[in-house]
Amino acid sequence: MPVLPTPPAHTHEVPGTRFTSLATPSRGSAENSVWIVEITAGTVATPHELTREEVFVVLEGTADVLIGDERSQARPGDAIVVPPGLPFELRPATGSSLRAICVLPVGGRAVLGDGTSFPPPWSL
Repeated sequence: MPVLPTPPAHTHEVPGTRFTSLATPSRGSAENSVWIVEITAGTVATPHELTREEVFVVLEGTADVLIGDERSQARPGDAIVVPPGLPFELRPATGSSLRAICVLPVGGRAVLGDGTSFPPPWSL
């Protein structure tokens, strides 16, 4: 199926964050997972690493980004490239919400600080 219709509502939710899976293996893609992430203002970032490169493109709001030791901000239209194996945090800048599109190769996993590794459910 070359066109995957947008789901009518978000597909996954954790406190302060909603995910809408757009193209994932369960929806018909084979090599990349793509989703929209919406993070509510004031949501605390979850530090983690990735096993594959992940790319975000900010659609709305401003992102505070920490990759390794480098902190920066990303605005609408900016791309955030997260290399594998580096500590990573993403959160909305103070007072704003954040909406971004994200791409992760199929098979990519998140690794938490305690070593727990899992495929993000919105990427499956």
